[in-house]
Amino acid sequence: MSIEKLLFERSSQCELCQNDQDLKGYSVPDSPVADITSHALLCQKCLSDLEGSEHDEHHWRCLNDAIWHPEPAIQVLAWRILQRIKDRGWPQDLIDMMYLDPETAHWAGASGDGQDHQSSIQHRDVNGVLLSPGDSVVLIKDLKVKGSSMVAKQGTAVRRISLDPDNGTFIEGKVGGQTIVLVTQYVKKI
Repeated sequence: MSIEKLLFERSSQCELCQNDQDLKGYSVPDSPVADITSHALLCQKCLSDLEGSEHDEHHWRCLNDAIWHPEPAIQVLAWRILQRIKDRGWPQDLIDMMYLDPETAHWAGASGDGQDHQSSIQHRDVNGVLLSPGDSVVLIKDLKVKGSSMVAKQGTAVRRISLDPDNGTFIEGKVGGQTIVLVTQYVKKI
């Protein structure tokens, strides 16, 4: 028997929003198994919102019920969707209420949806070496400091840098007692 037939035996409606029109089977990515427990029966609206970059916040209010679904695949989908829209306020409350057993939580996090945006930004020097807050770098080129007559000379050491949380190409550090913004392609970690 096909997985889609098994899904229709398990449910006659979308397992996220309870719509009973235009249903299709969906394989939840990164599953540790490849059977019916890694699949969900979803309506076209849920499928298109799930696979698209735009998320209809009002449609996903249905996840209030889906987070308690007995099937781990549905819990994983609900958690991932809530992670994608958690900046809207109310989804964070649902995330805080959810309980996922350790195996299901590992599956849910495998897609990277639960990672902070800040942790996904990486700052790398001219040689591709990963930079961390507090590192020391050296300038590989003379740089004119915007808004000042100062020129930061090649070979100048910049100690205890801080990283721009929103952009992987900018760091901050003190040169000549003044805090300046530096572009990572002009520094080398020491």
